[in-house]
Amino acid sequence: MPPSSLHIAVNTRFLLPGDALEGIGRFTFETLSRMVRQHPEHTFHFLFDRPYDARYVFAANVIPHVLAPPARHPLLFVAWFEGAVAAWLRRHKPAVFLSTDGFTTLATAVPRVTVVHDLAFEHFPQDVSWLVRRYYHFFMPRFVRASAWVIAVSEATKQDLMQTYGLAADRIRVIYNAPGGNFAPQAAPEQAATRARFSQQQPYILFVGALQPRKNLVNLLRAFEAFKTRTGSATQLLIVGRQAWKAGPIFEVYQQMRHREAVRLTGRVSDAELVQLYAAARGCAYVPYFEGFGIPIVEAQASGCPVITSNVSSMPEVAGPEGALLVNPVDVADISNALEQLDTNPELRQRLIARGLENVQRFSWERSAEQLWSCLQEVIKG
Repeated sequence: MPPSSLHIAVNTRFLLPGDALEGIGRFTFETLSRMVRQHPEHTFHFLFDRPYDARYVFAANVIPHVLAPPARHPLLFVAWFEGAVAAWLRRHKPAVFLSTDGFTTLATAVPRVTVVHDLAFEHFPQDVSWLVRRYYHFFMPRFVRASAWVIAVSEATKQDLMQTYGLAADRIRVIYNAPGGNFAPQAAPEQAATRARFSQQQPYILFVGALQPRKNLVNLLRAFEAFKTRTGSATQLLIVGRQAWKAGPIFEVYQQMRHREAVRLTGRVSDAELVQLYAAARGCAYVPYFEGFGIPIVEAQASGCPVITSNVSSMPEVAGPEGALLVNPVDVADISNALEQLDTNPELRQRLIARGLENVQRFSWERSAEQLWSCLQEVIKG
């Protein structure tokens, strides 16, 4: 092995089997798949917490390791990060430990680079369980202070880290998410085929994301109900994503809707189907009350799909100037009015499409992978 070859350890527990990648997993997949191929002279040790999908062994310079126990519970977080991962790092002594999910280990002398996607739990603690909240509150400030570099996925998250944990600005780098290269506008016949399959050939508004409180689906459903009642529009609402946690209130509101026949909960869809759904949508309504980045915003823009999003946290930054209709996520009437504007004003839709396609040029997984590699190199060189 040449002397210049480095061993780099990476927490890859969010590279889940199948079409199961959401925000954290998507960032991990897109940056690492590029990084390991661009640097074949180095060895990347991928640390999984359960059996892995072989497609995540991106190249010959990736060595996968499965460390027990599966870390999907606060007590198991401690066992995995402070126990199994720390022991592995002591034994193998890599040049750096990269963690892309906001967590790392305190029990190591190996320099750490940690990607933080958001601090939503600090602002909306009621959205997570008591035990998860206790883990986050104890470990997260310690994780970021123990890291040589902290990567924030938006300027909004960087400011949050500075204000909430007192982290110095020069300890934080902003590295954006991006849309995949498969998201692009599609021709009218392809769009029509998608609508025939998913919305009985009717126009539809698309939501993409996990069904959990922060995504604000309760208010989106109430706004859609008001929009349908007021306008009588044939436009439907497609909700694409898995049922996550504390989703009960979402289904309660759905069951009470007069127009619930116009709402379709598809669950997960394949990557290819998601590309089609964005491109054929009348618009994308993504109105969380807090977000570290908001990948659906840029996926929609790259697809030529006009966007409604929230006027808080990172979302205006990501959508870009005049790149989306911005709404107050706690104001149902404001969301409902935006749905009506998008549905009835083709000139507005075309303007948002153009602005969105322009804005999305700011984001590139290739650039993000290069920036992340640069941070790793700085840490390794000391």
